[in-house]
Amino acid sequence: MREMIASQMKDAMKAGDKVRVSTLRMVMAALKDREIEARGTGKALSEADELALLTKMVKSRQESLGIYEQAGRGELAAQERAEIAIINEFLPRQMDEAAVTDAARAKIAEVGAASIKDMGKVVAALKAAYPGQMDFARASAIVKGLLTA
Repeated sequence: MREMIASQMKDAMKAGDKVRVSTLRMVMAALKDREIEARGTGKALSEADELALLTKMVKSRQESLGIYEQAGRGELAAQERAEIAIINEFLPRQMDEAAVTDAARAKIAEVGAASIKDMGKVVAALKAAYPGQMDFARASAIVKGLLTA
């Protein structure tokens, strides 16, 4: 993923796209920080870790976007939208509600979850199988609903 981001950053520099360059630099810095942090614990940064980091960055910007829109700060909201769009280019397409529900049902059956106590196992299995492809807060709510029903 880093090579792809670095290549796109070079292209953005050549095109003079300052917003794209700054966003890609920010992504590269975050990835580098996470890699250094992982190295300190003796682990390597996996693709799932990278996707989780990018998802977290998008979620953070979406929260800021909502705050800026409520405060009437159009220029800051536009910047957040642009950053979200650029970061989303590196994430897999998000699953819709029905696909998340189907995946949750499949993992519940696979793990053999019978009660709400098994919710953590199911969510962990979803995170391993679908990194970056779903909002796990929403997936947790779906799993909880399926296990309590």
